[in-house]
Amino acid sequence: MSLPPDERPPGRILDARLHLLDRQVLDVDGVPTCTVDDLEIHGLDGSDRPDGTQTAVVTSLLSGAVLATRVLGGRPPASRWHRIRWTHVTDVGTTVRLGVHGDALDVTWTERWVRDHVIGRLPGGRHDPG
Repeated sequence: MSLPPDERPPGRILDARLHLLDRQVLDVDGVPTCTVDDLEIHGLDGSDRPDGTQTAVVTSLLSGAVLATRVLGGRPPASRWHRIRWTHVTDVGTTVRLGVHGDALDVTWTERWVRDHVIGRLPGGRHDPG
């Protein structure tokens, strides 16, 4: 028994709200890095589909301190967003998996700063309790 040929165009079609927004992002080691708060999307020039719509491509996942704007409305300034390039994404499932280490991303700078400047100064804060 043979399967019918796959007639879908190359690439994967995702529903942003269903597959990406508010998903946990895991780095290459499976360590939680952030959640997807928004997306940076660009249209492809000349990529009109037969139904007249244009294809959009995700270029970056955006994460940042957006709780206040979600509660009060509006959009956070662009300087508050941390970008994770789409090229770093290796899998989209229940979580979004990256092919890089989370420490290499700007999105984790606050956690690293708290670890180094607050937790690290507490007695016993620089070693694994195990």
